[in-house]
Amino acid sequence: MGVLDGKTAIVTGAARGIGRAIAEELARNGADLALCDLQADWLAETAAAVEALGAKVKCISVDVSNAEDVTKAVAEASEAFGSIDILINNAGITKDGLMMRMSEADWDAVLSVNLKGTFLFTKAVSRPMMKQRSGAIVNIASIIGLIGNAGQCNYAASKAGVIALTKSTGKELAARGIRVNAVAPGFIESKMTEVLPEDVKQKMLDQIPMKRFGGAEDVARTVLFLATEASSYMTGQVLTVSGGMVM
Repeated sequence: MGVLDGKTAIVTGAARGIGRAIAEELARNGADLALCDLQADWLAETAAAVEALGAKVKCISVDVSNAEDVTKAVAEASEAFGSIDILINNAGITKDGLMMRMSEADWDAVLSVNLKGTFLFTKAVSRPMMKQRSGAIVNIASIIGLIGNAGQCNYAASKAGVIALTKSTGKELAARGIRVNAVAPGFIESKMTEVLPEDVKQKMLDQIPMKRFGGAEDVARTVLFLATEASSYMTGQVLTVSGGMVM
């Protein structure tokens, strides 16, 4: 018996990385999954991995910054599974650069996917969740939204916005039995960190009291906690997964 048996979850940005790890963790604990992404090949790989864990899966191609796409995606998921119990807003992009050189297009793109996408999916699932008077929404923020970072003003602004959105929607939806929380990862091992020069890695590690990078599974396990009844008296909270980098 899994703690999420009988539950259906939407995971955005599910094709790889943290999104895939989250999808696998939820499936491992009994959830069926609507996997949303634009990367069809990678999404198919995630779907196969999740199905191997015993979950029912529906893959949905969706641009999270497009309201019509998001509305259709939630409708497809609801039709396929009957209800939506969990939403994981994970889809995100980066377009880094110093503020003085950053184009308006790069600013708009990051805010549209990271912040507007989270807003659109939250809005779309809130109505069916309100009708069933239950639901758990987990937004993937970042410690950069808490502390900022040179060269990432668009990303920092988007993730700070996700944190503020989490707190505001947590207050709006709590009376209807819907909890909204966020996870703020720190430096997580990825294909990006694998290719970094050793001196750069060391500088990053020097900022982390636990002296190691996190793994996608560290984020996924925290998401699982926030998606289950183990966190039933929590809403509007931001849990940092950063090895102590943010205290």
